Amino acid sequence: MSLRQPPGLNRLPIISSLLRRTPDDRRSDDDDRALLEDDALSIPLESYESATDSGSGQLGISSIRRRYSGSKWNRGCQFAIFIAIFAGLLLAVLLPRRSRSRSHVKDDLLPCGDSRYSINDHTCYRSTFLCPVVNRKRTLPCGSDCYLPQEYSCEDGKLISVQDPGHAIKLPSEDSDSCEPSYLHLREPPYENYFSSDCSGASQVVVTTPLTDSDLKIISPRLLIAWPAGNSGIIAYFSPENGAKGSLSLSLVNIGGTNRTLNPLISGVSGVLSLNASAILDLAILGSIRNIREYVEGPNTLTPKIQDALKVVQLPDGSLQLNRVWLDETTETFLTIHNPSGGSISIKNGQPHFEAGNYVFNAWHNYPQLDQLGAMELLNPTSQSLVSQNKEEVESLAFLSYSSKVLAGAWRFLTYFGRDSLISLLLLQPILSEGEGGAIEAILSAAIERINFEDGSVCHEETIGDYATYLNEQQGIDSSGPQCDYKMIDTDFFLPIALNAYFVNSVFGRTRREAFFAKKASFLRANRGVTYGDLMSATAEKIMKLTADFEQSPVKDNLIRLNEGQSVGQWRDSPNGLGGGRIPYDVNTALAPAALRAVALLSESGVFPSHADWGTTASKRATFWEDNTLSFFQVNVTVEEARSWIEKYIDVSGFPGKVDTSDLKSPVVFHGLALDGKGNQPIVKVMNTDDCFRLLLLNGTDEAQLSAFLSQVADNILRPFPLGLSTSVGLVVANPAYGADTVDMREFTESAYHGTVVWSWQLAMMAAGLERQLDRCGDEQLAFCADSDLHGRVLAAYNHLWDLIAANRGHLSSEVWSWVYRDGDFQYTPLGALPPPEGQSPVESDIRQLWSLAFLAVKRNDEYRLS
Repeated sequence: MSLRQPPGLNRLPIISSLLRRTPDDRRSDDDDRALLEDDALSIPLESYESATDSGSGQLGISSIRRRYSGSKWNRGCQFAIFIAIFAGLLLAVLLPRRSRSRSHVKDDLLPCGDSRYSINDHTCYRSTFLCPVVNRKRTLPCGSDCYLPQEYSCEDGKLISVQDPGHAIKLPSEDSDSCEPSYLHLREPPYENYFSSDCSGASQVVVTTPLTDSDLKIISPRLLIAWPAGNSGIIAYFSPENGAKGSLSLSLVNIGGTNRTLNPLISGVSGVLSLNASAILDLAILGSIRNIREYVEGPNTLTPKIQDALKVVQLPDGSLQLNRVWLDETTETFLTIHNPSGGSISIKNGQPHFEAGNYVFNAWHNYPQLDQLGAMELLNPTSQSLVSQNKEEVESLAFLSYSSKVLAGAWRFLTYFGRDSLISLLLLQPILSEGEGGAIEAILSAAIERINFEDGSVCHEETIGDYATYLNEQQGIDSSGPQCDYKMIDTDFFLPIALNAYFVNSVFGRTRREAFFAKKASFLRANRGVTYGDLMSATAEKIMKLTADFEQSPVKDNLIRLNEGQSVGQWRDSPNGLGGGRIPYDVNTALAPAALRAVALLSESGVFPSHADWGTTASKRATFWEDNTLSFFQVNVTVEEARSWIEKYIDVSGFPGKVDTSDLKSPVVFHGLALDGKGNQPIVKVMNTDDCFRLLLLNGTDEAQLSAFLSQVADNILRPFPLGLSTSVGLVVANPAYGADTVDMREFTESAYHGTVVWSWQLAMMAAGLERQLDRCGDEQLAFCADSDLHGRVLAAYNHLWDLIAANRGHLSSEVWSWVYRDGDFQYTPLGALPPPEGQSPVESDIRQLWSLAFLAVKRNDEYRLS
């Protein structure tokens, strides 16, 4: 079936086939919710049948037959449909006939075959097949059946049970606490971020409006909607009709009778967008966040196959409906925009034009939704008070937390990232819920599920939804199944460290160890049926193999390198993040020895029964790596050399601040980012914050080495940038001032993703690591504890760092931020508001990043506070 498009609706040239002849009204994979009773369009909660109504209490539904073109129906369904049809015929007789000049009647229902339906109650598949919404979950089609994906999968048109015997399916109920809607508005001009979620789905809306001082080459008016389900979303760019850049302002306005700007829909969101002036819709992308990021952060890349499927239908009331069927030919994304005053949205020269005013938008899709962890489920019993004490941060953490995984950040990383998840666990563990169904095991399960069983590599990033289908097609694979990216080398080491923190160090975790590792994987087809214990053994075997040669011969060539052909491999994963280095500092000096120590402890606990010897061999190797890797990365700069390098840096970078090099009274010591830099440079001489890994993950036993390490950590924290790392807005994660002979300083600027910018989680890990080392003085007889000068400087660094954290608490939950130097000081600015370094693409920062919420658990220890 197709909808008839009114004359004059032409193709949008800029959107690559945005305007099409009427599209199918296809809906697809989803188990979520649609329009609420109080949504801005006031679409009624009408249903053609009530046998499976969400309030009926039928939680254990397995399959439901719904075909309106003739198949086997049960009697209840037939009776319900008969009543609906009879009522419709009666209304048709009693009510005046509507004009047939349009393809829709204006009853706020959508067509599906010969039927009409409310998106609040049903999903229309293949334009003719209706499946009901059950308990705020969308059922999916399989042959002539409809089913819940928690209970069944569909193969060749037949249902196959996936439910474990005795395992209860968690379905939301109308009175469930988890169904309470959550709403959050976070400001970071020029970006306004809105979050809306309940048990039927979660949405983020970002409205961007240029400021008076914005760079109009990178900041333009747009509406962005992002969904964790399928890592999918919508972006729509607008321009002022008068052509005056910077004159168009977008904003969301409160929905009538509420103090919020959004209403959650099943699988989507509704709101009211205000335009201060006449505008043109220039470009829309519907589908994967990955495709959206390729356009936003890349050279404005559009994929023809994606854009060519994008269509617009002009609805009878003059509103617009944009929709696109995904590459799986089932899932679909919709965006409708209409004028609540009743006016039509005009089409001129093939482009939608909007007069100044308010417009209702509804955005939804039908990809299966995730089961969100509510705040009470997310936090352990002793941390429940955070719900009221840190409401915004806890709601942000809940938005990113689900029963099957946690997500890295909003909006750019709304999917699984292994490194981010595991680092977040290490920092947030004191507050997270334990046990089956808890946050900690959700994080660990997600990482193990995605291990490459063939070589033990741990997945860095999953690819799901529309982008997975796209990548599969590129590889000649006819599938929409997920893919995993295994190019990062650090994630392999984080996993055993995190497992040890829970299953060895936690009293409750130890009681869960046997049951957890006996679980069988199900996410990746290749791993189905493999136990978690066997998957983790594959990763441990990889670590033992990678670290063996250095123990036998401790030379640079036996250190751990980035994978062949890759320029990234650890957290500084932008193209220039490591300055071209191949042997990263953090992986070799902290992660490898910490992971070996974890493998040893897990082995002693019985996790690796086939490798009982690892308890001894891995422990011995951990100490060797800890004691013998640091020296490879050490950089020593004399006072005279340091002053010269600083002056050169100021000249090249144009740093406008006042710098007094006479403050340098002792040699500068730090550890370079990596070895084997560009141009055969032996070491990338960029001062950095990656000392935090060693501080947090290791308790060094070589006391001379420990004292020297802590001394340079304290000095570099206390020295102001560019002499050290300290600025008014936090510690910069990279300082290239002493590395002009080994790196291009223009690659490490205040607008570079891993340049002279501030990352929140690095502040948290540095603070937690310093506290861990100071705590040792209460239990161990260490040389640095007895050295009053050194201990005093470490204590001063700890307090200085916490003073910076306190001064910047307003943006600690953000991913990364930068600065401008104004009025004699560093001033906070969003990274995305700055033009990128020459030759690099612009990068925005997430308003909420998983690991940046670490300060919910990482707190200042008042015992170390200096008066």
